[in-house]
Amino acid sequence: MADDLQLAKFRRSIDNIDAALIHMLAERFRITQAVGEYKAKATLPPADPAREERQIARLRKLSEEADLDPEFSEKFLRFIIDEVIRHHEKAREG
Repeated sequence: MADDLQLAKFRRSIDNIDAALIHMLAERFRITQAVGEYKAKATLPPADPAREERQIARLRKLSEEADLDPEFSEKFLRFIIDEVIRHHEKAREG
């Protein structure tokens, strides 16, 4: 199995994609952290359910177009949103 060059090539591609995902998530959280700080200073609520629903609908549509399971995409996005809200609540508490 260690000599399987095709498998090694697939795995290198997966590793590269995983690295890109981590960097993109890190950037996303840097931006949402700034949003949380802004919301805290402006005394805005940490969550925006209407925006969350619009985002989920938009990303479900993108998932379908990309032939990715929209249920998976929604679960993934909801996990991220919940984490962002938790950070925004922390920023609000000071």
